[in-house]
Amino acid sequence: MSKIAIVGTGRMGTAFAKRLLETGNEVTVWNRSAKRTAAAAEAGAQVAQDLAEVVDCEMILLSLTDAEAVSGVVQDLIGAGIQGRLVIDLSTLLPEETRTISAKLTEAGAEFVDCPVGGTVGPALKGQLLGMAGGADTSFAKAQPILSQLCKRVEHLGPAGSGSQMKLAANLPLAIYWNTLAEAMSLLKGCGISAETAISLLTDSSGGPNVLKNRGQVVIDTLNGTDQPGTFDLAGLLKDLELSLKQAEVVGSKLPIAEVSRENYRKAIADGLSNFDGSSLTRHLLSD
Repeated sequence: MSKIAIVGTGRMGTAFAKRLLETGNEVTVWNRSAKRTAAAAEAGAQVAQDLAEVVDCEMILLSLTDAEAVSGVVQDLIGAGIQGRLVIDLSTLLPEETRTISAKLTEAGAEFVDCPVGGTVGPALKGQLLGMAGGADTSFAKAQPILSQLCKRVEHLGPAGSGSQMKLAANLPLAIYWNTLAEAMSLLKGCGISAETAISLLTDSSGGPNVLKNRGQVVIDTLNGTDQPGTFDLAGLLKDLELSLKQAEVVGSKLPIAEVSRENYRKAIADGLSNFDGSSLTRHLLSD
């Protein structure tokens, strides 16, 4: 049994807490908005009143929205005394942001691993995520037993920032896919093929992504006119798409398809679809 703290109890942070409790760990949670810790507390997690209680844990997992949130928490953790602790950042950030955070923590005497994950709440609760890790070999070796309780596969990719870089590459095809699906479905206009049949056949085709296998009914319901709340919603997809485009500038790559997709996301979000499933972008484009 490990004594683990989770900072950030949104949908994913709460799922991490529930999974790690289920696998026999002692879990403490903290969130800036204390009311969001309720679900984790009901599952058996202890609720820290402040970050000074968090640093009592040997391992601290971060599940936060962006680099600003992560940097703020890290600065507070350093102030509370982080020496000798292992910090695992499961958030999706730019690689350079991750490297800056890693440097601050190691200078303060802590160890650091970045391990953004592929997958949403359902896989997190079952320990079926995909972990993409960066950090020193010794730090990863300490993190691996816990990461393996959350992930079906954890790959150590190199120094700090490597996990962040791989996560952006992994998320980009999904963000673009919802645009592509709209173009595919537009070819079926007027032929009488239902959304159920089309999605079923696309799922079984060589071009069918995992998201159709895992969330096929959500996609069908959305295409039939009822937008569904997203576990990885349009706001999150756009956030990661923006990060991918920023990273492309850093490495000197061009992402013309991603640039067009970004504009489509912005329009859909402006029309109030921010918190809905990615397939709502497909429906939105088909309705234009």
